[in-house]
Amino acid sequence: MAASGPVRQARKSLIWLGVVIVALAATLGGGILWGGASATPKLALDLQGGTEIVLAAQTEDGSDPSADQMKQAQSIMRQRVDAGGVSEAEITTQGGRNIVISLPGDPTDEQLQRIRSSAKLEFRRVWRSASATSTTPTTAGATEKVPTLDGEDPAVTAARTTASNDIIAQFDAYSCVVPVDGSAAASGDDASQQQYKMADPVPNRTSVDADGTSVSSADLPKIACSANGEKLLLSPVDRQDEKADGALLDGEQLSDAKAGQQAGQNGTVTNNWVVNIEFNDIGTDMFHKVTSDLTSQTEPANRFAVVLDGQVIVAPTSNAIITDGRAQISGQFTQESSQTLADQLKYGALPISFDVQSQNKITPTLGSQQLVYGLIAGAIGLLAVVVYSLFQYRALGLVTIVSLVLASAITYLLVTLMSWSEGYRLSLAGIAGLIVAIGITADSFIVYFERIRDELRDGSTLIPAVEIGWKRALRTILASDTVNFLAAAVLYLLAVGGVQGFAFTLGLTTIVDLVVVMLFTHPMMQLLSTTRFFGEGHHFSGLNPQMLGNAYRGRLNLDFAARAAESAEPGSRKAKKSRRAAGEAERRLTIAERKARAAGFEPHPHDVVDPAESDPTNDTPKSAAQTDSAADEKKGEQR
Repeated sequence: MAASGPVRQARKSLIWLGVVIVALAATLGGGILWGGASATPKLALDLQGGTEIVLAAQTEDGSDPSADQMKQAQSIMRQRVDAGGVSEAEITTQGGRNIVISLPGDPTDEQLQRIRSSAKLEFRRVWRSASATSTTPTTAGATEKVPTLDGEDPAVTAARTTASNDIIAQFDAYSCVVPVDGSAAASGDDASQQQYKMADPVPNRTSVDADGTSVSSADLPKIACSANGEKLLLSPVDRQDEKADGALLDGEQLSDAKAGQQAGQNGTVTNNWVVNIEFNDIGTDMFHKVTSDLTSQTEPANRFAVVLDGQVIVAPTSNAIITDGRAQISGQFTQESSQTLADQLKYGALPISFDVQSQNKITPTLGSQQLVYGLIAGAIGLLAVVVYSLFQYRALGLVTIVSLVLASAITYLLVTLMSWSEGYRLSLAGIAGLIVAIGITADSFIVYFERIRDELRDGSTLIPAVEIGWKRALRTILASDTVNFLAAAVLYLLAVGGVQGFAFTLGLTTIVDLVVVMLFTHPMMQLLSTTRFFGEGHHFSGLNPQMLGNAYRGRLNLDFAARAAESAEPGSRKAKKSRRAAGEAERRLTIAERKARAAGFEPHPHDVVDPAESDPTNDTPKSAAQTDSAADEKKGEQR
């Protein structure tokens, strides 16, 4: 015999649910075997501990930064941390000049560098170039001259000239690689035992004191090294209209930066990763002038360097005059490195520079004991729901239990996958969101089951009761879950830290609840309704019409089960069932029916229903008088 339409649809839904679960499990399994994933979610700062970095603000005059500057710096640090895929981090200000960043777990070197970096971007013209460790004397080029700035104090001009000549004189002897301990470079066999690092740029401070006058490093030449082993003598940063107070051609003139793949000559996308940058109006005019000057020069004076925190990240040749303010930084970039650079530039230069004051490991603020308490609380809540379901719905409660198990499994897989792929970390607040979700999920099942019971009380059989009850329950479930999801979304967008973790898990489990109730709970009820155990209303099925008070027959007729209760022998089984049915009928009377009863309306005798007689389990034979009376009534109706 072919399966009915609802049964076929139920089987398809269950198959789709199985495919979803298998796909999630397979993805996580593949990540564990080949992608460095873990079988458990990563924990947040409050449960695992992590790394604390204290950044101290540095201003040119040594004064404390303003509250607005600190607030802006804190916001930029938050954006950098989030862009690095670190969740549940804590970023706070301390005192008047410190920012404390607490990162959960063990952050990678790339994440730490992203935070330490001030992302001070400068565009400088190239004056000279040499290999990283070369000491061969070089000669000055035709463009190598310190610019004159309009409106500059003569004392500052003299100090700037002195400091510039001192920097230029150091270029030939400068080496990009120096010993870690600061000692002189060793030779012979000792050289292989010595550790080296990248040398600091010259100058490596925001300002230089020359002849008792402070000069901004942006107005001085710079000696810096590139990642490909080249040392460069760079010009001062261009100022707008060559005025002492003119805007600098630096990161503040950038309006956007995005990582992407470079397009070839025919428009096809290549495998070369680049960073596309876009200047604002001031930067567009300034960069137009720079590229106009450089394009006509010879090597190396036709190059400009992009300097990030004192290191040359790229020094390309200017092959064209850029008039629209849109340029492209290319080099030996990978997808990760280009995205890192784009993030650093996109979130702008900090309003002030910061030095790393300290970096320490920190212990969890709550620890594993609180995690165990949270899991115990969740287990207690889950057990309470299980006990209630079995007590209230009997065998039907097993559907609730399996639904909760599936919802928990899907949620665990999703959280673990996002922990691996997106850097999500589970905090105690997030665990609280998962515990709250147990009640939300159980509420959906209760609404559905009660709608089915309502249809059974109205005299419907189980199969149509399941379909009608589902249509009525789905509207309620969708409305409830929509409200929960909107609340979670608002919390996530407006809050930070632990509250965000709570909102995320609450929203995630709300979506999982809809998936489970639509792909498992309802399809399972469609299948169970075709079985004899549930279809015939077994005593332990939770869907027995008599136990539900099936004495109500339509909303337009009054129910007189109370009369049957009065006429039954006190204390008998029939009397108990009749009283229960009468109570249920009383609760289900509509307003119109209550008014009709108050007006003294009496229905025709055939409307009277005796629940005990309608009970299919009642085997008590009817007397001949009862049979004859019923026959006479039927004949009277026909006449």
